[in-house]
Amino acid sequence: MDLTGKVAIITGSGRGLGLAYAAELARSGASVVVNDVDEAVAGAAVETITAAGGTAVAEVVPVGTSEAAQALVDRAVGEFGRLDVLVNNAGILRDTTLWKMTDEQFDAVVTTHLRGTFTCTRAAAVRLREQGEGGRIICVGSPTGQVGNFGQTNYAAAKAGIVGMVRTWAMELARAQITVNAVVPVAATAMTETVPFLKPYVDALQAGEPLPPFARQELGFGTPQDAAGLVAFLASDAAAGISGQAIGIGGDRLALWSHPAEVVVEFAEGTGWSADAIAALWPERFASAQQTVGQQLPEPPK
Repeated sequence: MDLTGKVAIITGSGRGLGLAYAAELARSGASVVVNDVDEAVAGAAVETITAAGGTAVAEVVPVGTSEAAQALVDRAVGEFGRLDVLVNNAGILRDTTLWKMTDEQFDAVVTTHLRGTFTCTRAAAVRLREQGEGGRIICVGSPTGQVGNFGQTNYAAAKAGIVGMVRTWAMELARAQITVNAVVPVAATAMTETVPFLKPYVDALQAGEPLPPFARQELGFGTPQDAAGLVAFLASDAAAGISGQAIGIGGDRLALWSHPAEVVVEFAEGTGWSADAIAALWPERFASAQQTVGQQLPEPPK
């Protein structure tokens, strides 16, 4: 992928997946704006990218507010003269069960993930439409937003909302030739290292050991760098015909997620559905089609 001349903003790119995205875009020729709330972390990310021959600057701001979003766009335009790509990656976790979750825990996650994706995309869309040359907006979802996960009410809501916004923005921005897609990554990061079933594989990576095929393929789990190629592809001219999609990436696994769709449909004869009628029909026509919640993971080989 040749992204020479492109300018990209990657939120939450001081470390982990965000840094992998920023480094890959820079390696492909883009000039990048790195973003983090920690000045030292953002500075270290810029040094990593520039040491490898890339072009990068840092904008230290907590994503969420309209002011922060505009500061990111202004930095890109001020430093590099334009904007072509926005990667909405910034996020935090405040995991706990529903009955223990505080308003503050809910609001913090929704503000960073959902509101931050909205405000940054709005600011970027305004600039891209003014330029009149199209553009790429890439938002980061999660399997949790697709199927749910125990203890992650706030995170699931935010990530599901992001994919819903992506589908809407793909329609709204199509005339301006701006594509909008969601990436659904699974990788070893600070956000996944506490997940019990992934811990052995995180430990293996931290020890410098290769992951077994089961982890890389069946679980679709790998390093942040394994997910970066998809972001570079979606940022490129080669992806001009792709918009409104949710695409999974992790390890050796690449997958296209379906949109929600009706799986069983029945009609009443002009009378609508009473509770008794639904109760009578449900076991025969609907029960077997009920869908699971949470990730349905295969058993590891023995």
